[in-house]
Order: sequence, then C-alpha cells, then structure tokens
Amino acid sequence: MKEFRCGDIVPGCTAKFRGATEEDILAQVAEHARTGHGIHDVPAELAEQVRSLIKPIAGETVH
Repeated sequence: MKEFRCGDIVPGCTAKFRGATEEDILAQVAEHARTGHGIHDVPAELAEQVRSLIKPIAGETVH
C-alpha cells in the first residue's frame, strides 16, 4: 500500500489517499483536486509532483 497526503502540496489540506498503485492514488487525487480545490484538469507537472510524493505506508510489507 502507498499513501499521498495532499497537505504535502497544498498547505492546510488534511486529505490523505491510499492505494495499491500510484495509478489508484492518482485517480483519487484527481477527483479530490476537482471537488476540494476546483482544479478540473490536473496539469502534467502537478501529477508528476504528486507522483514524487507518493510513499509506501510505514510498517506495511511490500509484496
């Protein structure tokens, strides 16, 4: 499992996203960007920034 915290990019945002793959998380983040931040089309640069901040969840075994 991996995790992304929106607050790593948007100070004050407490949203967290978890998924088995980066693609799972990116899909969740795209929806959150629309509904939570009014970003309807996530620029490629922002998607890459999100991707770079997706981390394995501490204490979980990677298979």
